[in-house]
Amino acid sequence: MANQYDVLIIGGGPGGYVAAIRAAQLGLKTAVVEREHLGGICLNWGCIPTKALLRSAEIYHHMNNAEDFGLSADKVGFDIEKVIARSRGVSGQLASGVGYLLKKNKVDVIWGEARISNPGEVVVATMGKEIEQPQNKPPKTSLGEGAYQAKNIIVATGARPRALPGIEPDGNLIWTYFEAMKPKTMPKSLVVMGSGAIGIEFASFYRTMGAEVTVVELMPQVMPVEDIEISNHAQKQLEKSGIKFLLEAKVTGVDKGKGNITAHVELKGGTKQSITAEKLISAVGVVANSDNLGLEELGVAMDRGIVTNDDYGRTSVDGILAIGDVAGAPMLAHKAEHEGVICVEKIAGLNPHPMNRKMIPGCTYCNPQVASVGLSEAAAIAAGHEVKVGRFPFIGNGKAIAMGEPDGLVKTVFDAQTGQLLGAHLVGAEVTELIQGFVVAMNLETTEEELIHSIFPHPTISETMHESVMDAYGLAVHK
Repeated sequence: MANQYDVLIIGGGPGGYVAAIRAAQLGLKTAVVEREHLGGICLNWGCIPTKALLRSAEIYHHMNNAEDFGLSADKVGFDIEKVIARSRGVSGQLASGVGYLLKKNKVDVIWGEARISNPGEVVVATMGKEIEQPQNKPPKTSLGEGAYQAKNIIVATGARPRALPGIEPDGNLIWTYFEAMKPKTMPKSLVVMGSGAIGIEFASFYRTMGAEVTVVELMPQVMPVEDIEISNHAQKQLEKSGIKFLLEAKVTGVDKGKGNITAHVELKGGTKQSITAEKLISAVGVVANSDNLGLEELGVAMDRGIVTNDDYGRTSVDGILAIGDVAGAPMLAHKAEHEGVICVEKIAGLNPHPMNRKMIPGCTYCNPQVASVGLSEAAAIAAGHEVKVGRFPFIGNGKAIAMGEPDGLVKTVFDAQTGQLLGAHLVGAEVTELIQGFVVAMNLETTEEELIHSIFPHPTISETMHESVMDAYGLAVHK
């Protein structure tokens, strides 16, 4: 029957659409239910448009520092409307591409809001008025409200910004990443709550474009998930750019004025401070979109809103699976995509490798960039490893100096007994591109000996990776 599927996926974000394409490739009749826009938050409001904004900021920074390269640039400025328009255009182009790929692979797109009424059945209702209409025009062949049958239902509904009581975003003075992505005018000052990837990227963007920025972080280090050494290095560089940090601090309340906010901050030890700024960006994490799906009524195991799953995406109820942000940390697009492929390959009867969460890289695209994979030095020691640690600074790398990017560090952590690469942590120019080398190495169970004997091209920043490995074993040449 027309409304019967092998796989029906709720959510057309990175995890959902990739899972749908892979399922179709494997010969499974597949549909995706989407209520807003294909590509999800990542493509429309997260990963992609923020990188477009940060690229504009990077070029603006270089224009303002042209003299460092023997160049000159007069009357340097920007048009924020055009900066935002470019960012939105990049997202729109890629979102249209997702629609094309689904159509090419004969995946049905069902527009609306989904609810699992019974195992094997999804009811789709017309989108409410509060839901933004699809920016990807529904193809003529797309489907709508009604009941759909599916042997396997994959929940890939993502997550939304977390709101703190009393500091709820209002779209005007208090922003989430939605509003921060498309400001009508450039604010002259901002307070950013949270120094995770989202908070730091927006802090970096707005500071580069000229705003005064203060970041308030509850933990004792910026980017709390990162190795402390890398975090400290990044903080120093961000502070040099003019960003102010208040660590071990929390915003206890916000007073709204006419065109500004005053954030009341409680510091370690109980001292208090008030900061007045034009806007406040709330970047204190996200909440899984697991409500109103019928999951709890069906007995699907949950943990504080996160759908519990195994390494193949399977939940506690047969035929219902979950992938991506709704299934928990790390809440990253590439984790969702890989999880989606594993999930549908298992459904199709293949024998995929289970998800290995220790090998999921994390990247933050501030200036300087930060990237990591595996265990930090502290986590490796806590896990019982005797470690060897290597470090190499960008100041010892010819390509980094030639690029005008001498501030960076590569840190590698090895098991002293076996030579296993346990983790790699980088800060500096283009490290979000370099990290994949270490990811591949870890996936191949590479030891220090194989990395040491690998030839890295010269001159490249990647040589810092090689030197860091050699440094762990007392063999670094340029340090």
